Amino acid sequence: MRLALTRKISPAMDRCELTHLARAPIDIALAEAQHLAYERCLESLGCKVESLPAEPGLPDSVFVEDAAIVLDELAVITRPGAESRRAETASIAKALARYRPLTFMEAPGVLDGGDVLRIGKRLWVGLSGRTNEPGVQQLAAALAPHRYSVEGVPVRGCLHLKSAVTQVARDAVLLNHGWVDARAFPGLRAVEVAPSEPAGANALLIEDAVIYPSAFPDTRHRMEALGIRVIPLDVSEIAKAEGGVTCCSLIFEV
Repeated sequence: MRLALTRKISPAMDRCELTHLARAPIDIALAEAQHLAYERCLESLGCKVESLPAEPGLPDSVFVEDAAIVLDELAVITRPGAESRRAETASIAKALARYRPLTFMEAPGVLDGGDVLRIGKRLWVGLSGRTNEPGVQQLAAALAPHRYSVEGVPVRGCLHLKSAVTQVARDAVLLNHGWVDARAFPGLRAVEVAPSEPAGANALLIEDAVIYPSAFPDTRHRMEALGIRVIPLDVSEIAKAEGGVTCCSLIFEV
């Protein structure tokens, strides 16, 4: 069974951390409706959704991906790069402890799950404003016994590695070459985002379907022209908090 762990929108979401975007008013009711549509889309693709209650004191807590990396053998509970977000990990650890052995990252390492792109036994980790080299080294050490490779990748101009590149097919990634070097992903086809949509590289692949923000139609058409099945969703309010479609779930087999 494929499980998708999610968490409801915090009523304090309009106080979220922002790095690359100017603050704009967030319609909390609309954000909740968009998040519910996202959960229903996950269910339509065969996921069993386990939705955790909202955290009123944690504005960014809907972005559960940043709190953990879930692999077949274990779950790594991260130490988020923004200090205000570190309290988010406790409830995620409690939820994941039912499904995986846990290991916890420690100072001086910081790492956001949004900086981790996993394809098979290979993990690329963005060296961003939220993830540092000690964090990459800790993750590599935790996964070495399970024969995963972990490679740090410089990221520029965006929040996380998955803002710049995500997997959209078995052998393809969607990326913004201005934010990450395509040469870091050898053996994978690189689908470039449309020039007018630099923020359009975040997509969520489940089986043969890609959940994708409806705000980027030109990039969507590029994927569809390659035979990729795209499911567009309106996530406008989530995007105002520098969130994407990968950020709002932790998806793994149980």
